[in-house]
Amino acid sequence: MAMLRSTLMSLAVLAMLINLAMGVNYTVGGANGWDTSTDLQTWASSQSFLVGDNLIFQYSPNHDVLEVSKSDYDSCQASNPIQSYSGGTTNIPLSSQGKRYFICGTSGHCSQGMKVQIDTLATSAPPPESPSSKPPTSSVTPLVPTPAPESHSSSPAQTPKSTPRVPSPAPSATSAKPPSSSAHKGGFLVNITMGIIFVMTMLQAY
Repeated sequence: MAMLRSTLMSLAVLAMLINLAMGVNYTVGGANGWDTSTDLQTWASSQSFLVGDNLIFQYSPNHDVLEVSKSDYDSCQASNPIQSYSGGTTNIPLSSQGKRYFICGTSGHCSQGMKVQIDTLATSAPPPESPSSKPPTSSVTPLVPTPAPESHSSSPAQTPKSTPRVPSPAPSATSAKPPSSSAHKGGFLVNITMGIIFVMTMLQAY
């Protein structure tokens, strides 16, 4: 990300330098030049001045070019200029953004409309970051919801079929069978055997 920003800044500076080197030259006032017969402010309003452009003042010997403050521009005051130019042709580079004010210093010419306000705009803004640039990777691992276990009842093939339990009928008192004769015989033999053992034990004691 830092390398991408550095590259974009370098490209912006390069574009600015190219623009400064290839600035547009504007002849102030157009074909009539710097003169009282030219509607200078209407001409200026129809232009788009950027940093790196140049103003070219072309005028006759009875004119000059004074760069003044906003208040002196409004009042056509030529006694305290920021810069003063003469010679018939003056080239003024627009090296910074902002408004600049120019008048003719010859008496009465400024009040006759020989004045112009130049609003210099900044060069085009640097291009935005490429949408293809990847955002910084987050160290937080997103939580992935655990899928709920499949219910065994959802698949009829896997559901064991339960055999319904049929309750057996309770035994009826009238239907109960009496103990078999073999059971009686077994109990009788056990009693006899125990009696014989008891008698033999008593005989040995005597």
